[in-house]
Amino acid sequence: MESIKIAICDDEKALQELLQSKIEEYCKKRGTKCQISCFDSGESFLSLPAEQMPDILFLDIQMPGKTGMEIARQLRRRGSDIIIIFVTALPEYVYEAFDVGAFHYLVKPFDDIKLQEILEKALKQYGRQNPSAALQNTDQPDKVFSPLAILIKRGGLSTKVFLSDIIYAEVFNRKVMLHTINGDIEYYGKLSDLSEQAGANFYRTHRAYLVNLKYVEKYNASTIWLEQGTALLSKKQFAGFVRQYMQYINRQKNTNHRKPL
Repeated sequence: MESIKIAICDDEKALQELLQSKIEEYCKKRGTKCQISCFDSGESFLSLPAEQMPDILFLDIQMPGKTGMEIARQLRRRGSDIIIIFVTALPEYVYEAFDVGAFHYLVKPFDDIKLQEILEKALKQYGRQNPSAALQNTDQPDKVFSPLAILIKRGGLSTKVFLSDIIYAEVFNRKVMLHTINGDIEYYGKLSDLSEQAGANFYRTHRAYLVNLKYVEKYNASTIWLEQGTALLSKKQFAGFVRQYMQYINRQKNTNHRKPL
């Protein structure tokens, strides 16, 4: 079984030791072999030879010398596809995290459940990037793939709608309105049911909105602008939206890299 390389770069020794202990404990329970190395500065981490670079990096943002963002940018300029998980006490850094292709982030203080959730997703992402890697997985795979189309029932008729054609959906008065590239479709239903069917390329940004990440053009803390139309983004869904959008971008990059010339 292949051993996955995980690095922790943080200037706080106590946090290094805590993360290392928790990661080792979870990997052992999961049945995944891991090699963990710790670094107390960005400079010491970047001095690693290319062949010793980790597969997954837990990276503190605020450190003396090179910051986590500077380290991430340098890694990306080198062409590295390391799975970067930022560790920060300031959630507003999520905007910059997106710019450097971070996979996820941990906001201090974090609990065991959150750490395990993010680590599990990172291990699964590593498995997708490296299909030949024999990493033991005790959980069900992430819901990444979804059906190509759904059936919408209206007035006794069933209409096939391709998920890739849906820009966003909104709900009002027990009706769901699908805004598609071919026009609008209205039907009686629940947005939660559509969200379950749609899969990981869609995100419930607000109790009344479901957006297709494919069509996102820009966003701020309250609004998402799509190729056609806008959707509301609630405060409590903001971090989750950014996280899933980053994962969507990473999937698209990986898919494009695998395309034959």
